[in-house]
Amino acid sequence: MTPRHVLVTGGTGFIGAALVRRLLGDGHRVRVLDNDSRGSATRLDDIADDFERISGDVRDADAVEKAARGVEAVHHLAFVNGTEFFYEKPELVLDVGVKGMVNVLDACIKAEVGELVLASSSEVYQHAPRVPTDEAVPLSIPDPTNPRYSYAGGKIISEIMALNYGRKHFERVLIFRPHNVYGPDMGWEHVLPQFVLRMKKLSQKTDSTVKFPIQGTGKETRAFVFIDDFVDGLAIMFEHGEHLGIYNIGSTEEVAIADVARMVGEIYGRGVNVVAGPPAEGGTPRRCPDIGKLAALGYRPQVTLSQGLPVLARWYDANADKAPADAS
Repeated sequence: MTPRHVLVTGGTGFIGAALVRRLLGDGHRVRVLDNDSRGSATRLDDIADDFERISGDVRDADAVEKAARGVEAVHHLAFVNGTEFFYEKPELVLDVGVKGMVNVLDACIKAEVGELVLASSSEVYQHAPRVPTDEAVPLSIPDPTNPRYSYAGGKIISEIMALNYGRKHFERVLIFRPHNVYGPDMGWEHVLPQFVLRMKKLSQKTDSTVKFPIQGTGKETRAFVFIDDFVDGLAIMFEHGEHLGIYNIGSTEEVAIADVARMVGEIYGRGVNVVAGPPAEGGTPRRCPDIGKLAALGYRPQVTLSQGLPVLARWYDANADKAPADAS
């Protein structure tokens, strides 16, 4: 791929920081726009001299316009993620999502940016009529009164805007839908870090089987993709993806949440007695992507959950003292 000058919004987030590293490794010039409200610049401390950093909020039109000047492509990742935020701060989720998307589009058009890559989400599918779920499945908001869907709603709006503005104003628009990306330093408001921290505490209290409370029955499934595999998929899409193309990025290894808990228990040498609890309101019972569209471009995830989960666990075990009080 011809090296480009690329802006990454949300570049200090978990996925954003990994993307910055990959773009630099592939020979691109990189500029990052982030206010670190959800990300952390420390993720990129060791390569701080290799890219340009602009501190700013995507809701600030002037900051976004400044960041977009002179670049050839924009990867728009800035958003408020984490299920806890969907329920507790839905207005913030929508404010960042919708205003951010408007500002990015306006800035790109003014700066004549040729390419836009938008981060969407597997949340846009909700209760998919088929699993594995392909990109052609209708998007839906099952209940607009449920604050959880603030995130999915913001992502659907962003997709529609990117596609329709893309037809007129861009040489290429690409949309990717991540499916449960995980890895070290991914944040604290996600199921895998929370399972690890909870198991760490429980394993210190007993040498035998631990009672492990979870949301839902444990039969709910997810397909997790390790961050290195995910970024490979993103790079492949950026190189080969077609204009107005939408691509799932994930793994097809579908795992029940109860089995995930048992895998975490094995890391700590403990048996696990899963204790079912009330499900999250609006939660999805199954989630697993059809990745055939990206596979046709050469995408092949390599890291199984049994390989990647211990890597994540080691990081969170070593950094447990940094966790918020309610992280587990």
